[in-house]
Amino acid sequence: MLPWKRAFRPLAALLLTTAVAVVPAATTAQAAEAAATSNSGWNDYSCKPSAAHPRPVVLVHGTFANSVDNWLGLAPYLEDRGYCVFSLDYGQLPGVPFFHALGPIDKSAEQLSAYVDKVLAATGAAKADLVGHSQGGMMPRYYLKFLGGAAKVNALVGIAPNNHGTTLAGLTNLLPYFPGAEDLLSAATPALAQQVVGSDFMTKLNEGGDTVPGVRYTVIATKYDEVVTPYRSQFLNGPDVKNVLIQDLCAVDISEHAFLGLTDRIAFHEVANALDPARATPTTCASAIG
Repeated sequence: MLPWKRAFRPLAALLLTTAVAVVPAATTAQAAEAAATSNSGWNDYSCKPSAAHPRPVVLVHGTFANSVDNWLGLAPYLEDRGYCVFSLDYGQLPGVPFFHALGPIDKSAEQLSAYVDKVLAATGAAKADLVGHSQGGMMPRYYLKFLGGAAKVNALVGIAPNNHGTTLAGLTNLLPYFPGAEDLLSAATPALAQQVVGSDFMTKLNEGGDTVPGVRYTVIATKYDEVVTPYRSQFLNGPDVKNVLIQDLCAVDISEHAFLGLTDRIAFHEVANALDPARATPTTCASAIG
C-alpha cells in the first residue's frame, strides 16, 4: 500500500464512525425479538393483504443498518394496524455482517426489485408500498426511475431520506483537500461515496426531475438531522409529493436522523397516514402515545 493511502485511512474511518454512531448495530437480543415478531406477521409470506390495506409494505433499511434493527419499532406498529409487512437486507459487502447498504446503490436497487417481485408473488398484490429510512428512502427512487419499479409501487415514504446528497454536516467537504481520499472511500464503501452531494450517482438520480408518474411520494424530515444535511435537501419536487417537517406537526419533537426512523411514533403515525391517506388522522404530539 502506498504511504499516502495509509494516511487517508483515518479519514475514511472517521466517515464510517460518524455514520455508525447514529445507527445502532443489531444485537442477539434484537435478532431474537425480530424473529418472534416475524412469526406473527413480519416477513410472513403467508400474509394476505386485507381489503382495508390491499398492498404489502416493504421496509427498506438505511446505511449501516439491516432488515432487523432498523424496523423493531415501525414493523410492529404497522402490523398492529393490519398491514402485511416485509423487510429485506441489501447492499451487503463480503465479510461484513450486520452492517449493510454499503455496496453500489444501483446494485442495491436491483436487489430491491427482485425482493418486491417476491413479495408481490407471495401476497398476490398488484403493487406494493415502500417505506425507507435514510438511504432506504432514496435508493428506491433509482428502482422506480430506472428499473421499472413505478409499475409495481403505489407509494414511497422516505424517513430522513438522502434524496439530493449530503455533506454529513460539512465533513465530506474535506474530501477535495485530501487527494485520493474519495477514491479510497469509493473502493471501500461505494454507497457512502455515492451519497455525497454532487456525486455522479446523485446527478444521474435527479436529472430530469425527482419523481416519476404514477407514484405518490412522502418525505418525513427533522430539522435536527445531523447526517443528511442540510435537512431541506431531503424534500422532493414534483407532482404527488408531500414534504413533512416533523417539528411542524410537533414542535417539541427533538428526534434526529436515526431516532426519526427507529423510535419516533409521531413519524410512524405520519407514515401510516401516507400509506392510507383516505383514513388519515391529524398527526400531533399526542401521536407519540397513540
